[in-house]
Amino acid sequence: MTFNTLKEVYDHSVAAYADNVVSSMHERETLTYAMFAERVEALQKTLLEAGLSAGDKVALLSSSMPNWTVCYFAVTTMGMIVVPILPGFSGEEFGMIITHSESKALLVSDRLYSKVPKEVVNSLNVVVRTKNLGVIYRGGDFAPGTPAVPGPQDTAAIIYTSGTTSKPKGVMLSHRALAFQVEGAYSLFPINSGDRFLSILPMSHVYEGSVGMLYPFAYGASVTYMDRPPTAAALLPVMRDVKPTIMLSVPLVIDKIYRSQVLAKFTKGAVMRWLYGIGWVRKALHRIAGKKLMKVFGGELRFFGIGGAKLDAQTEQFLFEANFPYAIGYGLTETAPLLAGKVPFKHPVGSTGPKMDGVELRIADPNENGEGELQAKTPSALQGYYKNPEATAAAFTEDGWFRTNDSAVMDENGVVFIKGRMNSMLIGPSGENIYPEDIESVLNSHPYVSESIVTEEDGKLIALVRFDYDELQAKFSELKEYIKDKAELASKEFEEAADELRKFVNERVASFSRIAKVEEQGEDFEKTPSMKIKRFMYDRSKKKSGAKAK
Repeated sequence: MTFNTLKEVYDHSVAAYADNVVSSMHERETLTYAMFAERVEALQKTLLEAGLSAGDKVALLSSSMPNWTVCYFAVTTMGMIVVPILPGFSGEEFGMIITHSESKALLVSDRLYSKVPKEVVNSLNVVVRTKNLGVIYRGGDFAPGTPAVPGPQDTAAIIYTSGTTSKPKGVMLSHRALAFQVEGAYSLFPINSGDRFLSILPMSHVYEGSVGMLYPFAYGASVTYMDRPPTAAALLPVMRDVKPTIMLSVPLVIDKIYRSQVLAKFTKGAVMRWLYGIGWVRKALHRIAGKKLMKVFGGELRFFGIGGAKLDAQTEQFLFEANFPYAIGYGLTETAPLLAGKVPFKHPVGSTGPKMDGVELRIADPNENGEGELQAKTPSALQGYYKNPEATAAAFTEDGWFRTNDSAVMDENGVVFIKGRMNSMLIGPSGENIYPEDIESVLNSHPYVSESIVTEEDGKLIALVRFDYDELQAKFSELKEYIKDKAELASKEFEEAADELRKFVNERVASFSRIAKVEEQGEDFEKTPSMKIKRFMYDRSKKKSGAKAK
Protein backbone atom coordinates (compact mmCIF):
# COMPACT_ATOMS: atom_id res chain seq x y z
CA MET A 1 0.00 0.00 0.00
CA THR A 2 1.10 3.55 -0.73
CA PHE A 3 0.25 6.36 1.66
CA ASN A 4 1.06 10.02 1.16
CA THR A 5 -0.03 11.41 4.53
CA LEU A 6 -0.60 10.19 8.06
CA LYS A 7 -4.28 11.04 7.65
CA GLU A 8 -4.45 8.53 4.80
CA VAL A 9 -2.85 5.91 7.06
CA TYR A 10 -5.33 6.72 9.82
CA ASP A 11 -8.45 6.78 7.63
CA HIS A 12 -7.51 3.48 6.02
CA SER A 13 -6.85 1.58 9.22
CA VAL A 14 -9.78 2.73 11.36
CA ALA A 15 -12.10 1.70 8.51
CA ALA A 16 -10.40 -1.54 7.46
CA TYR A 17 -9.57 -2.90 10.92
CA ALA A 18 -12.33 -1.39 13.10
CA ASP A 19 -12.81 -4.55 15.20
CA ASN A 20 -9.10 -5.44 15.51
CA VAL A 21 -7.14 -4.67 18.67
CA VAL A 22 -4.87 -1.74 17.91
CA SER A 23 -3.10 -1.51 21.27
CA SER A 24 -3.24 -2.47 24.91
CA MET A 25 -1.56 -1.80 28.22
CA HIS A 26 -0.52 -5.19 29.56
CA GLU A 27 -3.15 -6.58 31.94
CA ARG A 28 -5.11 -3.32 31.72
CA GLU A 29 -7.00 -1.54 28.95
CA THR A 30 -7.39 -2.83 25.39
CA LEU A 31 -8.41 -0.63 22.45
CA THR A 32 -9.91 -1.63 19.13
CA TYR A 33 -9.34 0.58 16.09
CA ALA A 34 -12.95 1.79 16.41
CA MET A 35 -12.48 2.76 20.08
CA PHE A 36 -9.19 4.40 19.12
CA ALA A 37 -10.99 6.61 16.57
CA GLU A 38 -13.48 7.77 19.22
CA ARG A 39 -10.62 8.93 21.47
CA VAL A 40 -8.92 10.71 18.58
CA GLU A 41 -12.10 12.67 17.82
CA ALA A 42 -12.55 13.63 21.48
CA LEU A 43 -9.00 14.95 21.77
CA GLN A 44 -9.30 16.84 18.50
CA LYS A 45 -12.34 18.63 19.90
CA THR A 46 -10.35 19.61 23.02
CA LEU A 47 -7.48 21.04 20.97
CA LEU A 48 -9.75 22.98 18.64
CA GLU A 49 -11.69 24.44 21.59
CA ALA A 50 -8.36 25.61 23.01
CA GLY A 51 -7.82 27.71 19.89
CA LEU A 52 -5.35 25.49 18.03
CA SER A 53 -5.45 25.39 14.23
CA ALA A 54 -3.66 23.60 11.41
CA GLY A 55 0.04 24.44 11.47
CA ASP A 56 0.19 24.89 15.25
CA LYS A 57 2.61 22.77 17.23
CA VAL A 58 1.61 20.36 20.00
CA ALA A 59 4.25 18.91 22.33
CA LEU A 60 3.83 15.24 23.26
CA LEU A 61 5.71 14.29 26.43
CA SER A 62 4.56 10.95 27.74
CA SER A 63 5.53 7.45 28.73
CA SER A 64 4.44 4.69 26.39
CA MET A 65 0.73 3.87 26.44
CA PRO A 66 -2.14 3.40 23.96
CA ASN A 67 -3.09 7.06 24.30
CA TRP A 68 0.34 8.13 23.05
CA THR A 69 -0.69 6.95 19.59
CA VAL A 70 -4.13 8.54 20.04
CA CYS A 71 -2.42 11.87 20.73
CA TYR A 72 -0.09 11.52 17.76
CA PHE A 73 -2.88 10.91 15.24
CA ALA A 74 -5.25 13.44 16.79
CA VAL A 75 -2.66 16.15 16.14
CA THR A 76 -1.29 15.15 12.75
CA THR A 77 -4.59 14.29 11.06
CA MET A 78 -5.85 17.86 11.64
CA GLY A 79 -2.82 19.42 9.96
CA MET A 80 -1.20 20.34 13.27
CA ILE A 81 2.43 19.45 13.99
CA VAL A 82 3.34 17.02 16.75
CA VAL A 83 6.55 17.53 18.76
CA PRO A 84 7.38 14.20 20.45
CA ILE A 85 9.85 14.69 23.33
CA LEU A 86 12.10 11.96 24.73
CA PRO A 87 11.30 11.40 28.43
CA GLY A 88 15.04 11.21 29.17
CA PHE A 89 15.59 14.95 28.66
CA SER A 90 15.88 17.12 31.76
CA GLY A 91 13.11 19.45 32.92
CA GLU A 92 15.12 22.40 31.62
CA GLU A 93 15.38 20.71 28.23
CA PHE A 94 11.64 19.98 28.22
CA GLY A 95 11.05 23.71 28.64
CA MET A 96 13.59 24.60 25.96
CA ILE A 97 12.03 22.25 23.41
CA ILE A 98 8.46 23.38 24.10
CA THR A 99 9.52 27.02 23.85
CA HIS A 100 11.81 26.63 20.83
CA SER A 101 9.18 24.66 18.90
CA GLU A 102 6.56 27.32 19.72
CA SER A 103 4.16 24.65 20.92
CA LYS A 104 0.76 25.92 22.00
CA ALA A 105 -0.39 22.74 23.75
CA LEU A 106 1.18 19.97 25.82
CA LEU A 107 -0.01 16.37 26.01
CA VAL A 108 1.75 14.91 29.03
CA SER A 109 1.86 11.94 31.41
CA ASP A 110 1.59 12.51 35.14
CA ARG A 111 5.18 11.78 36.17
CA LEU A 112 6.70 14.01 33.49
CA TYR A 113 4.29 16.93 34.01
CA SER A 114 5.91 17.81 37.32
CA LYS A 115 9.25 18.31 35.56
CA VAL A 116 8.01 20.92 33.08
CA PRO A 117 8.87 24.47 34.24
CA LYS A 118 5.75 26.26 35.51
CA GLU A 119 6.40 29.38 33.45
CA VAL A 120 6.37 27.19 30.32
CA VAL A 121 3.08 25.57 31.34
CA ASN A 122 1.57 29.01 31.94
CA SER A 123 2.49 30.07 28.39
CA LEU A 124 0.38 27.31 26.80
CA ASN A 125 -3.20 27.32 25.57
CA VAL A 126 -3.95 23.93 27.09
CA VAL A 127 -2.34 20.95 28.85
CA VAL A 128 -3.94 17.52 28.48
CA ARG A 129 -3.25 14.45 30.61
CA THR A 130 -2.38 11.51 28.36
CA LYS A 131 -3.66 8.94 30.85
CA ASN A 132 -7.33 9.92 30.43
CA LEU A 133 -7.20 12.79 27.89
CA GLY A 134 -8.61 15.18 30.48
CA VAL A 135 -7.66 18.86 30.59
CA ILE A 136 -5.40 19.75 33.53
CA TYR A 137 -4.62 23.34 32.54
CA ARG A 138 -6.29 25.89 30.29
CA GLY A 139 -4.64 29.23 29.59
CA GLY A 140 -7.81 31.19 28.87
CA ASP A 141 -10.79 31.46 26.54
CA PHE A 142 -9.98 31.13 22.86
CA ALA A 143 -11.88 31.35 19.61
CA PRO A 144 -12.23 27.84 18.16
CA GLY A 145 -9.37 26.73 15.93
CA THR A 146 -9.58 25.49 12.37
CA PRO A 147 -8.30 22.09 11.19
CA ALA A 148 -7.12 21.26 7.69
CA VAL A 149 -6.49 18.16 5.62
CA PRO A 150 -2.68 17.82 5.50
CA GLY A 151 -0.80 17.46 2.24
CA PRO A 152 2.22 15.20 1.61
CA GLN A 153 4.73 18.06 1.93
CA ASP A 154 3.20 19.56 5.07
CA THR A 155 5.28 19.16 8.21
CA ALA A 156 3.87 16.39 10.41
CA ALA A 157 6.42 16.25 13.22
CA ILE A 158 9.40 18.05 14.70
CA ILE A 159 11.66 15.63 16.55
CA TYR A 160 14.42 16.98 18.72
CA THR A 161 17.51 14.82 18.53
CA SER A 162 19.40 13.92 21.67
CA GLY A 163 22.66 14.98 20.05
CA THR A 164 25.79 13.19 21.32
CA THR A 165 28.03 16.03 20.13
CA SER A 166 25.87 19.13 20.24
CA LYS A 167 22.71 20.73 21.58
CA PRO A 168 19.42 19.20 20.39
CA LYS A 169 18.11 20.21 16.96
CA GLY A 170 14.51 20.02 15.76
CA VAL A 171 14.22 17.66 12.78
CA MET A 172 11.24 18.57 10.60
CA LEU A 173 9.61 15.54 8.97
CA SER A 174 6.83 15.78 6.41
CA HIS A 175 3.73 13.61 6.15
CA ARG A 176 5.20 11.93 3.10
CA ALA A 177 8.47 11.20 4.92
CA LEU A 178 6.72 9.38 7.74
CA ALA A 179 4.14 7.66 5.51
CA PHE A 180 6.95 6.44 3.28
CA GLN A 181 8.42 4.53 6.23
CA VAL A 182 5.32 2.34 6.25
CA GLU A 183 5.76 1.14 2.67
CA GLY A 184 9.55 1.04 2.94
CA ALA A 185 9.46 -1.16 6.02
CA TYR A 186 7.01 -3.48 4.25
CA SER A 187 9.47 -3.88 1.38
CA LEU A 188 12.04 -5.21 3.84
CA PHE A 189 9.83 -7.35 6.08
CA PRO A 190 6.08 -7.68 5.44
CA ILE A 191 3.69 -7.85 8.39
CA ASN A 192 -0.03 -8.55 8.66
CA SER A 193 -3.00 -7.92 10.95
CA GLY A 194 -2.18 -11.02 12.98
CA ASP A 195 1.19 -9.73 14.15
CA ARG A 196 1.66 -8.84 17.80
CA PHE A 197 4.21 -6.14 18.64
CA LEU A 198 5.62 -5.72 22.16
CA SER A 199 6.89 -2.19 22.70
CA ILE A 200 9.85 -1.58 25.05
CA LEU A 201 11.37 1.60 23.60
CA PRO A 202 10.26 5.22 24.12
CA MET A 203 7.64 6.05 21.50
CA SER A 204 9.18 9.48 20.98
CA HIS A 205 12.28 7.74 19.59
CA VAL A 206 11.82 7.91 15.81
CA TYR A 207 12.70 4.21 15.39
CA GLU A 208 9.89 3.13 17.71
CA GLY A 209 7.57 5.85 16.43
CA SER A 210 7.85 4.86 12.78
CA VAL A 211 8.54 1.12 12.78
CA GLY A 212 6.97 0.25 16.12
CA MET A 213 3.86 2.45 15.91
CA LEU A 214 3.01 3.69 12.40
CA TYR A 215 3.94 0.44 10.68
CA PRO A 216 1.72 -1.91 12.73
CA PHE A 217 -1.09 0.67 12.72
CA ALA A 218 -1.09 0.78 8.92
CA TYR A 219 -1.50 -2.99 8.62
CA GLY A 220 -3.97 -3.69 11.41
CA ALA A 221 -1.51 -5.29 13.82
CA SER A 222 -1.62 -4.83 17.60
CA VAL A 223 0.92 -3.34 20.02
CA THR A 224 1.22 -4.10 23.73
CA TYR A 225 2.79 -1.58 26.12
CA MET A 226 4.18 -1.97 29.63
CA ASP A 227 3.48 0.36 32.55
CA ARG A 228 6.98 -0.10 33.98
CA PRO A 229 10.60 -0.09 32.74
CA PRO A 230 11.44 -3.21 30.69
CA THR A 231 13.81 -4.82 33.20
CA ALA A 232 14.34 -8.56 32.87
CA ALA A 233 12.09 -9.25 35.87
CA ALA A 234 9.27 -7.13 34.41
CA LEU A 235 9.70 -8.21 30.80
CA LEU A 236 9.83 -12.00 31.14
CA PRO A 237 6.23 -12.54 32.31
CA VAL A 238 4.93 -10.07 29.71
CA MET A 239 6.66 -11.94 26.89
CA ARG A 240 5.18 -15.20 28.13
CA ASP A 241 1.70 -13.67 28.10
CA VAL A 242 1.87 -11.68 24.86
CA LYS A 243 3.96 -14.14 22.82
CA PRO A 244 5.10 -11.30 20.56
CA THR A 245 5.84 -11.95 16.93
CA ILE A 246 7.76 -8.66 16.54
CA MET A 247 9.88 -6.61 18.92
CA LEU A 248 12.17 -3.62 18.46
CA SER A 249 15.15 -3.01 20.68
CA VAL A 250 18.42 -1.17 21.06
CA PRO A 251 21.70 -3.16 21.18
CA LEU A 252 22.06 -2.63 24.94
CA VAL A 253 19.15 -5.00 25.71
CA ILE A 254 20.35 -7.99 23.70
CA ASP A 255 24.00 -7.32 24.61
CA LYS A 256 23.10 -7.65 28.29
CA ILE A 257 21.16 -10.85 27.67
CA TYR A 258 24.04 -12.40 25.75
CA ARG A 259 26.76 -11.39 28.17
CA SER A 260 24.90 -12.21 31.40
CA GLN A 261 22.92 -15.27 30.33
CA VAL A 262 25.06 -16.87 27.62
CA LEU A 263 28.69 -15.78 27.73
CA ALA A 264 28.88 -15.83 31.53
CA LYS A 265 27.61 -19.43 31.70
CA PHE A 266 29.76 -20.73 28.85
CA THR A 267 32.98 -19.20 30.20
CA LYS A 268 32.47 -19.80 33.91
CA GLY A 269 35.21 -22.37 34.42
CA ALA A 270 38.50 -23.16 32.73
CA VAL A 271 37.13 -26.26 31.01
CA MET A 272 34.06 -24.45 29.68
CA ARG A 273 36.21 -21.55 28.47
CA TRP A 274 38.42 -24.01 26.60
CA LEU A 275 35.44 -25.78 25.04
CA TYR A 276 33.81 -22.45 24.15
CA GLY A 277 36.94 -21.53 22.22
CA ILE A 278 36.46 -24.48 19.84
CA GLY A 279 34.41 -23.32 16.87
CA TRP A 280 32.07 -26.27 16.38
CA VAL A 281 31.48 -26.61 20.13
CA ARG A 282 30.67 -22.90 20.42
CA LYS A 283 28.19 -23.14 17.55
CA ALA A 284 26.48 -26.15 19.12
CA LEU A 285 26.20 -24.37 22.45
CA HIS A 286 24.83 -21.28 20.70
CA ARG A 287 22.13 -23.34 18.96
CA ILE A 288 21.03 -24.76 22.30
CA ALA A 289 21.04 -21.29 23.87
CA GLY A 290 19.10 -19.91 20.91
CA LYS A 291 16.26 -22.39 21.40
CA LYS A 292 16.04 -21.47 25.07
CA LEU A 293 16.13 -17.77 24.21
CA MET A 294 13.22 -18.18 21.80
CA LYS A 295 11.17 -19.74 24.61
CA VAL A 296 12.05 -16.82 26.88
CA PHE A 297 10.67 -14.42 24.23
CA GLY A 298 7.38 -16.33 24.11
CA GLY A 299 8.19 -18.86 21.40
CA GLU A 300 6.55 -17.09 18.45
CA LEU A 301 9.02 -14.31 17.69
CA ARG A 302 9.80 -13.91 13.99
CA PHE A 303 11.47 -10.49 13.95
CA PHE A 304 13.68 -8.90 16.63
CA GLY A 305 14.71 -5.53 15.21
CA ILE A 306 17.83 -3.86 16.56
CA GLY A 307 18.60 -0.21 15.85
CA GLY A 308 19.81 3.05 17.31
CA ALA A 309 23.47 2.09 17.69
CA LYS A 310 26.02 -0.44 16.48
CA LEU A 311 25.48 -4.02 17.64
CA ASP A 312 28.45 -5.68 19.33
CA ALA A 313 30.16 -8.07 16.89
CA GLN A 314 30.36 -10.94 19.37
CA THR A 315 26.69 -10.56 20.27
CA GLU A 316 25.71 -10.64 16.60
CA GLN A 317 27.84 -13.75 16.02
CA PHE A 318 25.92 -15.45 18.82
CA LEU A 319 22.53 -14.41 17.41
CA PHE A 320 23.54 -15.67 13.97
CA GLU A 321 24.80 -19.03 15.23
CA ALA A 322 21.79 -19.37 17.53
CA ASN A 323 19.38 -19.03 14.58
CA PHE A 324 17.68 -16.19 16.44
CA PRO A 325 15.46 -14.02 14.16
CA TYR A 326 17.37 -10.79 14.68
CA ALA A 327 17.29 -7.91 12.23
CA ILE A 328 19.29 -4.69 12.04
CA GLY A 329 17.85 -1.39 10.90
CA TYR A 330 20.01 1.49 9.74
CA GLY A 331 18.92 5.10 9.58
CA LEU A 332 18.81 8.42 11.37
CA THR A 333 16.21 10.69 12.92
CA GLU A 334 16.77 12.90 9.87
CA THR A 335 15.55 10.10 7.58
CA ALA A 336 12.51 9.14 9.69
CA PRO A 337 14.57 6.79 10.24
CA LEU A 338 15.08 3.74 8.00
CA LEU A 339 17.36 3.79 4.97
CA ALA A 340 18.46 0.15 4.95
CA GLY A 341 17.81 -3.02 6.87
CA LYS A 342 19.01 -6.55 7.39
CA VAL A 343 16.14 -8.97 7.92
CA PRO A 344 16.36 -12.37 9.64
CA PHE A 345 18.53 -15.05 8.01
CA LYS A 346 19.22 -13.18 4.76
CA HIS A 347 22.33 -11.00 4.96
CA PRO A 348 25.97 -11.21 6.10
CA VAL A 349 27.04 -10.78 9.71
CA GLY A 350 28.37 -7.26 10.26
CA SER A 351 26.17 -5.66 7.61
CA THR A 352 23.07 -3.52 7.84
CA GLY A 353 21.53 -5.12 4.79
CA PRO A 354 20.38 -3.48 1.53
CA LYS A 355 18.57 -0.19 1.02
CA MET A 356 14.80 0.03 1.28
CA ASP A 357 12.76 0.23 -1.90
CA GLY A 358 12.53 3.85 -3.02
CA VAL A 359 15.83 4.85 -1.39
CA GLU A 360 19.04 5.67 -3.25
CA LEU A 361 22.42 5.27 -1.53
CA ARG A 362 25.91 6.17 -2.66
CA ILE A 363 29.43 6.18 -1.25
CA ALA A 364 30.94 9.63 -1.64
CA ASP A 365 34.65 10.00 -2.41
CA PRO A 366 35.54 6.36 -1.71
CA ASN A 367 39.13 5.46 -0.83
CA GLU A 368 41.07 2.52 -2.23
CA ASN A 369 38.98 0.18 -0.06
CA GLY A 370 35.71 1.58 -1.38
CA GLU A 371 35.04 3.36 1.90
CA GLY A 372 33.54 6.83 2.12
CA GLU A 373 30.60 8.79 3.46
CA LEU A 374 27.23 7.13 2.96
CA GLN A 375 24.83 9.59 1.35
CA ALA A 376 21.13 9.14 0.65
CA LYS A 377 18.26 10.32 -1.49
CA THR A 378 14.97 9.32 0.07
CA PRO A 379 11.37 10.56 0.31
CA SER A 380 11.81 10.36 4.09
CA ALA A 381 14.62 12.93 4.33
CA LEU A 382 14.08 15.82 6.70
CA GLN A 383 12.69 19.10 5.43
CA GLY A 384 15.28 20.87 7.55
CA TYR A 385 16.19 21.71 11.12
CA TYR A 386 13.57 23.97 12.68
CA LYS A 387 14.78 27.60 12.74
CA ASN A 388 18.32 26.49 11.90
CA PRO A 389 19.08 27.18 8.20
CA GLU A 390 22.84 26.80 8.67
CA ALA A 391 22.52 23.25 10.00
CA THR A 392 20.00 22.47 7.26
CA ALA A 393 22.36 23.60 4.52
CA ALA A 394 25.22 21.57 5.99
CA ALA A 395 23.08 18.41 6.04
CA PHE A 396 22.88 18.18 2.24
CA THR A 397 25.34 18.08 -0.63
CA GLU A 398 25.13 20.63 -3.44
CA ASP A 399 23.31 18.08 -5.59
CA GLY A 400 20.73 17.34 -2.90
CA TRP A 401 21.95 14.14 -1.23
CA PHE A 402 21.62 13.83 2.55
CA ARG A 403 24.92 13.45 4.38
CA THR A 404 24.67 10.66 6.95
CA ASN A 405 28.10 11.40 8.46
CA ASP A 406 28.63 7.63 8.55
CA SER A 407 31.53 5.99 6.78
CA ALA A 408 30.50 2.85 4.92
CA VAL A 409 31.20 0.41 2.12
CA MET A 410 28.74 -1.40 -0.15
CA ASP A 411 29.33 -4.81 -1.68
CA GLU A 412 28.46 -5.84 -5.22
CA ASN A 413 24.92 -6.77 -4.08
CA GLY A 414 24.26 -3.34 -2.57
CA VAL A 415 24.55 -4.59 1.00
CA VAL A 416 25.73 -1.81 3.32
CA PHE A 417 28.49 -2.17 5.94
CA ILE A 418 28.69 0.78 8.33
CA LYS A 419 32.23 1.46 9.55
CA GLY A 420 31.61 4.26 12.03
CA ARG A 421 30.76 7.91 12.56
CA MET A 422 32.99 10.19 10.53
CA ASN A 423 33.14 12.80 13.28
CA SER A 424 34.48 10.20 15.72
CA MET A 425 36.98 8.70 13.27
CA LEU A 426 40.64 8.94 14.26
CA ILE A 427 43.64 8.98 11.93
CA GLY A 428 46.36 6.38 12.47
CA PRO A 429 50.13 7.02 12.30
CA SER A 430 50.26 6.27 8.57
CA GLY A 431 46.94 7.85 7.66
CA GLU A 432 44.77 4.83 8.47
CA ASN A 433 41.10 5.35 9.33
CA ILE A 434 40.49 4.19 12.90
CA TYR A 435 36.90 3.79 14.07
CA PRO A 436 36.63 3.82 17.87
CA GLU A 437 33.34 1.91 17.66
CA ASP A 438 35.17 -1.14 16.25
CA ILE A 439 37.67 -1.17 19.11
CA GLU A 440 34.92 -0.56 21.65
CA SER A 441 33.06 -3.55 20.26
CA VAL A 442 36.05 -5.74 21.10
CA LEU A 443 36.44 -4.12 24.52
CA ASN A 444 32.78 -4.59 25.36
CA SER A 445 32.95 -8.28 24.47
CA HIS A 446 35.31 -8.87 27.40
CA PRO A 447 33.54 -10.08 30.57
CA TYR A 448 35.31 -7.43 32.70
CA VAL A 449 33.85 -4.55 30.69
CA SER A 450 30.47 -2.93 31.12
CA GLU A 451 30.98 0.01 28.72
CA SER A 452 33.87 1.78 27.06
CA ILE A 453 35.00 4.74 25.01
CA VAL A 454 38.17 4.91 22.92
CA THR A 455 39.79 8.30 22.50
CA GLU A 456 43.15 9.71 21.42
CA GLU A 457 45.67 11.54 23.58
CA ASP A 458 49.15 12.65 22.50
CA GLY A 459 48.93 10.43 19.43
CA LYS A 460 48.04 7.29 21.41
CA LEU A 461 44.76 5.41 21.76
CA ILE A 462 43.33 5.38 25.27
CA ALA A 463 40.48 3.12 26.42
CA LEU A 464 38.21 4.58 29.09
CA VAL A 465 36.51 1.59 30.66
CA ARG A 466 33.57 1.23 33.01
CA PHE A 467 34.33 -2.15 34.57
CA ASP A 468 31.88 -4.85 35.58
CA TYR A 469 32.96 -5.03 39.20
CA ASP A 470 31.07 -8.23 39.94
CA GLU A 471 33.06 -9.99 37.21
CA LEU A 472 36.30 -8.58 38.57
CA GLN A 473 35.46 -9.67 42.08
CA ALA A 474 34.80 -13.18 40.80
CA LYS A 475 38.16 -13.12 39.02
CA PHE A 476 40.06 -11.84 42.03
CA SER A 477 38.29 -13.84 44.71
CA GLU A 478 40.81 -12.71 47.29
CA LEU A 479 39.81 -9.10 46.71
CA LYS A 480 38.01 -7.74 49.78
CA GLU A 481 38.57 -4.03 49.77
CA TYR A 482 36.28 -1.84 47.72
CA ILE A 483 36.11 1.90 47.95
CA LYS A 484 32.56 3.26 48.11
CA ASP A 485 30.00 1.76 45.72
CA LYS A 486 32.68 -0.48 44.18
CA ALA A 487 33.85 2.55 42.24
CA GLU A 488 37.54 1.68 42.49
CA LEU A 489 39.58 -1.46 42.80
CA ALA A 490 42.79 -1.87 44.77
CA SER A 491 45.65 -0.77 42.54
CA LYS A 492 47.36 -4.13 42.08
CA GLU A 493 44.24 -5.98 40.96
CA PHE A 494 43.19 -3.15 38.67
CA GLU A 495 46.56 -3.04 36.94
CA GLU A 496 46.40 -6.78 36.34
CA ALA A 497 42.88 -6.54 34.92
CA ALA A 498 43.80 -3.54 32.75
CA ASP A 499 46.87 -5.30 31.41
CA GLU A 500 44.86 -8.42 30.59
CA LEU A 501 42.23 -6.30 28.84
CA ARG A 502 44.81 -4.38 26.83
CA LYS A 503 46.39 -7.63 25.58
CA PHE A 504 42.94 -9.09 24.82
CA VAL A 505 42.05 -6.13 22.61
CA ASN A 506 45.41 -5.72 20.89
CA GLU A 507 45.41 -9.35 19.78
CA ARG A 508 42.10 -8.77 18.00
CA VAL A 509 42.52 -5.43 16.22
CA ALA A 510 44.77 -4.11 13.47
CA SER A 511 48.22 -2.93 14.53
CA PHE A 512 47.27 0.74 14.02
CA SER A 513 44.18 0.29 16.24
CA ARG A 514 45.99 -1.05 19.29
CA ILE A 515 45.35 0.74 22.55
CA ALA A 516 48.25 2.08 24.59
CA LYS A 517 46.50 2.41 27.94
CA VAL A 518 43.36 1.35 29.78
CA GLU A 519 41.91 3.82 32.26
CA GLU A 520 39.12 3.21 34.72
CA GLN A 521 35.95 5.24 34.29
CA GLY A 522 34.92 5.40 37.92
CA GLU A 523 31.43 6.77 37.33
CA ASP A 524 28.82 5.84 34.74
CA PHE A 525 29.36 7.51 31.39
CA GLU A 526 27.18 10.53 30.72
CA LYS A 527 24.45 9.55 28.25
CA THR A 528 21.90 11.19 26.01
CA PRO A 529 18.14 10.60 26.51
CA SER A 530 18.39 7.84 23.90
CA MET A 531 21.09 6.18 26.02
CA LYS A 532 24.08 6.87 23.79
CA ILE A 533 27.31 7.86 25.50
CA LYS A 534 28.05 11.56 25.06
CA ARG A 535 31.28 10.88 23.22
CA PHE A 536 32.28 14.54 22.96
CA MET A 537 32.63 14.71 26.75
CA TYR A 538 35.43 12.14 26.68
CA ASP A 539 37.40 13.45 23.71
CA ARG A 540 40.98 13.63 25.02
CA SER A 541 42.26 15.19 21.79
CA LYS A 542 40.35 18.38 22.67
CA LYS A 543 40.08 18.31 26.45
CA LYS A 544 40.64 16.14 29.47
CA SER A 545 37.62 14.00 30.21
CA GLY A 546 37.97 13.80 33.94
CA ALA A 547 38.11 9.99 33.88
CA LYS A 548 40.44 8.83 36.58
CA ALA A 549 43.73 7.31 35.42
CA LYS A 550 45.35 4.41 37.16
